[in-house]
Amino acid sequence: MSTRRILTILSLSLLLAFSLFLAACNGETVAPDAPVDDPAVEQPVDPPPPTDDEDIVLSIFAGNVGMELELSQRAAEAYMEQNPNVTVRIIDTPDFVEDRLGVYLQLFEARSSQGDVFQIDVIWPGDLEEHFVDLYEYGAADIVGDHFPAIVENNTVDGRLIGIPWFTDAGLLYFRTDLLEKYGYDGPPATWDELEEMAQTIQDGERAEGNQDFWGFVWQGNAYEGLTCDALEWIASNDGGTIVSPDGVITINNPNAAEIIDQAAGWVGTISPPGVTGYGEEESRAVWQAGNAAFMRNWPYAYSLGQADDSAIAGLFDVAPLPAGRGSPAATLGGWQLAVSRYSNHPAQAADLAFFMASYEQQKIRAVEGSLNPTIMDLYEDEDVLAANPFFGSLYDVFINAVARPSTATAPQYAATSSLFFNAVHSVLTGNTDATTAFEELELDLVDLLGFPTGQP
Repeated sequence: MSTRRILTILSLSLLLAFSLFLAACNGETVAPDAPVDDPAVEQPVDPPPPTDDEDIVLSIFAGNVGMELELSQRAAEAYMEQNPNVTVRIIDTPDFVEDRLGVYLQLFEARSSQGDVFQIDVIWPGDLEEHFVDLYEYGAADIVGDHFPAIVENNTVDGRLIGIPWFTDAGLLYFRTDLLEKYGYDGPPATWDELEEMAQTIQDGERAEGNQDFWGFVWQGNAYEGLTCDALEWIASNDGGTIVSPDGVITINNPNAAEIIDQAAGWVGTISPPGVTGYGEEESRAVWQAGNAAFMRNWPYAYSLGQADDSAIAGLFDVAPLPAGRGSPAATLGGWQLAVSRYSNHPAQAADLAFFMASYEQQKIRAVEGSLNPTIMDLYEDEDVLAANPFFGSLYDVFINAVARPSTATAPQYAATSSLFFNAVHSVLTGNTDATTAFEELELDLVDLLGFPTGQP
């Protein structure tokens, strides 16, 4: 088998080293401090189309949560079968989005051509748009109509389509059906107060029967983007707004937002492990899937893993909308897109690969085998998809009405906005301050960062 037909998985450190090595060998000039649109900086020029016998190597920077990496590998293999002159390399990236973003920015600052297709978060198009091509220039207009319009709009900056939607997400409540029945509950909690009571009752009962590792509720409490998602759900469901409003008003400093964050801080060490303030998605899932939690907040990807043959809770759980506080339930909009680097040596081929991986057939495989929510609307009526994930149909409204983070309103400062927010919330969860004080200080920091006015949600 020739080397161009082998799917290669490279570590990030190896790739970056390789990138620098090539730059040195080729005499490539790197100007990391110059802005991309500086006319003094030489702009990348698209190479001529490859000939039929020219070998092309394309690298995809992809995620590795749940079955993501395996499914990406298989999609790459399917693409190579159809395109024998193309080799696709899947580059495994960090789970935490802040770490992944840091890797991306290093490559972009170096104007490196070593990445062709990048898996980007739903919150990044506004912050990173200068580094990606406009996919409309490569035929995206023929396919975007199949995808959720709201996600296409999210991925469009000044008329340019920065990423093709790949899969979408919304926060869900996982609950143990067997334990709810055991303790006399008819269904999952509708409010956070109900969740507290149910979680405590079930936790006390399971511990009394000998499982001292059992907890009522696990979630994402580490100081990272996942905490922004969880905390936004709490606050929005308590009529506390969305941190910064869509029209650019800083609203986080309000009593309803502070109230629910103080309530969440009370979960730590009572119905949630003391270590939950260090949990990401996978740490939460590990506790849950081992059978040691009554409730879990997580994304849809955890469903298929929880139903796997080696799962302690297979057949013993279901999913529901997250509980509400003073208002209505809220689920943070998540999801990932495929974007093509403007520094790629093969942008047309990279766009073709991105469109293939986001196609109906590939999204169906990812939905059936990995519980990754499609962005193509017709797949929510596909019998195979619904058989594998019954909740896709019953919770369809949750996915299409999910609450967006203020990434558009704060671009290109969303990453800094979110960092200020999740660190403020984390300081409350860890007992360093109360939410009222934390949000008063956060408001001042956001005014300094964004220059926006303040107000109530």
